[in-house]
Amino acid sequence: MAGPAATVCRRLVGRTAVVTGAGSGIGLAGARRLAAEGAQVVCADIDPERGRAAAEETGGLYVAADVTDPGQVEALFETAYGTYGSVDVAFNNAGISPPDDDSILTTGLDAWRRVQETNLTSVYLCCRHVLPYMRRQGRGSIINTASFVAVLGAATSQISYTASKGGVLAMSRELGVQFAREGIRVNALCPGPVDTPLLRELFAKDPERARRRLVHVPMGRFARPEEIAAAVAFLASDDSSFVNAAEFLVDGGISGAYVTPL
Repeated sequence: MAGPAATVCRRLVGRTAVVTGAGSGIGLAGARRLAAEGAQVVCADIDPERGRAAAEETGGLYVAADVTDPGQVEALFETAYGTYGSVDVAFNNAGISPPDDDSILTTGLDAWRRVQETNLTSVYLCCRHVLPYMRRQGRGSIINTASFVAVLGAATSQISYTASKGGVLAMSRELGVQFAREGIRVNALCPGPVDTPLLRELFAKDPERARRRLVHVPMGRFARPEEIAAAVAFLASDDSSFVNAAEFLVDGGISGAYVTPL
């Protein structure tokens, strides 16, 4: 089967997209797809090697950024605007899922705070610093990576991750409502489990957890990063011009399942 790039549209020509966590996983796939659709992509990542590789591949610009640092986030969007003259799309995607984030009974406060800072506070900072540019332009699409666990409970818990993604969903909904009449849309992308290095690393340490989760996916597999990237491109484009303040699920049917097929 041909991949998404074989039939890619060109909906983002002349637009600038900032992608955080662009060095790997969903962020890298999103940067590739946005570039393929014509966007000028600013690849932000804390890892210089991976971030530069992503920028080189997409013909974009690498900006080193720790998304938990307000000054670095502010500089990220200043650089994007200063280089390309607009910031049309913000794909706020950077996140972590460390092994010490587990049940509430075993997850320590340090692990809780580290995940909240990276997954939720970073999205707050990115939205706070990109919105002034979009308000001046009178347009913009903000896509915040939440998760299917923002709408479901999991017995195999990652308590801080789940809470952080629920926060991303709620914040995205509120911002979408607040800024809708200024031409700015804010949506929460809610992927199901995606076959990324982060997920593979997590499940390699606990294969039983992987098997237990996979059985609940009606489609019987995890998503490919390119499938999530296609949703990102849709939300970034004018094809989604009436999609706002939404929980945009791309989860293979998990959130709709009561009993999964054998």
